[in-house]
Amino acid sequence: MKRLPAFCAFVFLFLAVSASGADKPGRWTEAQANAWYTQHGWLVGSNYIPATASNELEMWQEDTFDPKRIDLELSWAESIGLNTMRVFLHDLVWQQDAKAFTSRIDTFLQIASKHHIKPIFVLFDSCWDPAPHLGPQSPPVPGVHNSRWVQSPGAAALDDPAQYPRLEAYVRGIVKAFAHDQRVLAWDVWNEPDNTNNGSYASGEPADKVARAGGNGSSRRVISVTTPSIPSEPINKLIKLNPVLFLWTRPPVRNTSPSASTTSRPMT
Repeated sequence: MKRLPAFCAFVFLFLAVSASGADKPGRWTEAQANAWYTQHGWLVGSNYIPATASNELEMWQEDTFDPKRIDLELSWAESIGLNTMRVFLHDLVWQQDAKAFTSRIDTFLQIASKHHIKPIFVLFDSCWDPAPHLGPQSPPVPGVHNSRWVQSPGAAALDDPAQYPRLEAYVRGIVKAFAHDQRVLAWDVWNEPDNTNNGSYASGEPADKVARAGGNGSSRRVISVTTPSIPSEPINKLIKLNPVLFLWTRPPVRNTSPSASTTSRPMT
């Protein structure tokens, strides 16, 4: 699979649950999705990681979690009108100490709320280094784009079905802790599950990575786990398609090559 140009962004596919809090959650109707969007207004944001962290693990591990820096940077974001941030979590931090990780997420949400910013939390990510590890992070690799960013789950976990219960426990635990939290804007279950990292880390990837992570694989299972637990926030999965970022406010459709004519308003 060819890597898309660096300027390419992604498509939000909203696989949402009922905003009405019905006992039996299901996929949002188009009217419900548009009502949610109207309630939250024009969303303006970016991916976010503090300047003191090189990846998700440095952002969230106890020794490198930096609330003062986060507070400063989100104050800058607020000052220029940003109201959302896409923030990546990591399964290894949960495995290490779930209670402490949950507490640090809550601290982050307190800071973000103070600056009128509602984050989109990303549960899994298939981009870049497939061998994540806790503790001090690896130094930069010259000539390799984003060489310090790590995948979640790593290749070893994705390739080992025996680890899937651990990953499911992580998803269930995070979602249970924050499913009803009005400080959270939305949930991104898996960033770029079809990314094989050709040219950078292809040799370290499972041969069937796309089948395991995307399509009918793990990302669909994560959606099935999260959907019953979240009453009022959209659930989405980002895949690489068009070189424009669209925030979908319509129910998913079978067409896998959406164009501007099939979307609503863009997120800038």
